[in-house]
Amino acid sequence: MRYSNLPCSLLALCLLMASCRPGHQEHDTGRGFYYWKSVAALNGPEQAAIEKWQVQKIYIKFFDVLWNAPRQTPVPVAKVRFADSTLSFLRRHSVRVIPTVFITNESLQNIDPVKTIDLARRIIQLLQATILDNDLSGAIDEVQIDCDWTASTKEKYFSLLQTIRDSELLKGRALSATIRLYQCKYSMKTGVPPVQRGLLMCYNMGNLKDPHTTNSIIDPAELKKYIGQLHRYPLPLDIGLPLFQWKVLYRNGQYKGLLQELPDSLLLPAIANRKGNTFEILKDTLIQQYELKKADLVRQEDSNFGSIMQAAGLLKPQLATRHFSVVLFHLDPLTLHSYTDYELEKIFNSLR
Repeated sequence: MRYSNLPCSLLALCLLMASCRPGHQEHDTGRGFYYWKSVAALNGPEQAAIEKWQVQKIYIKFFDVLWNAPRQTPVPVAKVRFADSTLSFLRRHSVRVIPTVFITNESLQNIDPVKTIDLARRIIQLLQATILDNDLSGAIDEVQIDCDWTASTKEKYFSLLQTIRDSELLKGRALSATIRLYQCKYSMKTGVPPVQRGLLMCYNMGNLKDPHTTNSIIDPAELKKYIGQLHRYPLPLDIGLPLFQWKVLYRNGQYKGLLQELPDSLLLPAIANRKGNTFEILKDTLIQQYELKKADLVRQEDSNFGSIMQAAGLLKPQLATRHFSVVLFHLDPLTLHSYTDYELEKIFNSLR
C-alpha cells in the first residue's frame, strides 16, 4: 500500500490499524516457573535459578482434585507441604506465589451439577487454609485453576470458576485459568472461562498415545495449526513453555505409560523408526513399577531449545496481550541442567 496519496484522516486510520496488529507491538514480559511437586522444598539449584533469572512468580500446585469412584465424589489429593526454608526464601525474595489447583475433567464429567458449587466451596476452604497455615497471604495476588475442560463440561466448570471468583478469598486477587491450544482455537464450542486471565499451555500439543506421534510435548508444526486467530482470544494471556522430557512406553502399539528415568543400556534404536527417537527394550525388566517386556517400544520426547525458540517465533506475532509472563514448566534441577544459561535467557526473552 502507498501511503503518500491517502487523505490525512485515512492515513491516520491505516497507521492506527497497522500499529494494533499483534506482530507490530512490543511485549513487556515477566518471568515465572511452575513447581509441580507435593512437597514445596526449593533446594539450592532451584533457589539459584529463581535469583539468577529474576523470576517474579512461581505457580505452586497446592493440590489435585480427582474423581473418587467408590465415594462417587471428587476429592482433593496430593496436598502441598511447604518446607520452612522454602517459605523463608520466598518471603525474603518477594516472590509472588500463585496457588494452582488441578481438576480432572473426569471430576466434572461425573459430578452432579447441583454439587458443583459445593465443590467450589471446598476448594476455596482448602486454599484458604493452606495459605493461612503457611502465612502466605501477602505473597499471593492470583489463584489459578488448571483443568482440561471440554464443551460437555464447560457449564459445570464455569459455574465452579464463577463461585471461586466471587468468594472472599479472591477479593483483591485475580483468578486465572490454564487454556489448552484446542480450547483457544475452538472457543466457540468450549467457551471462554469467567476469569481475569488465561495461561496458554504451549506444550502437550500432540497425541501422546499415538505411536506415530513424533513429539507430543512440543511440535512447532502442530502449534501452527492452533494459533492463526490467537490474537482474537478475549482474555489476556500469559504463555507457558515446556522445559521437560519423558519417555513414552508402548506395547503391541498400545500406550502403556510415561517413564522419567530409564538406563540407556536397556535401549536399542528401533530399526523400523526413521525419526531416530524410538527405541526397543532389550530384555524383560522391572523399573519404576513398570514391567517392561523385550521388544516394547519407548519414544524419547524432549523440549529442545530449537523447538522452543521456533514455537516462540510462531507465537510472538499472534500475541495481542502486551503485558504478560513467560512461565516455564517446570522448576527442577534435572530439567534446568538440560539447558545452558544462554538458552534459558533466550527462552525467557523469546516473546518480548
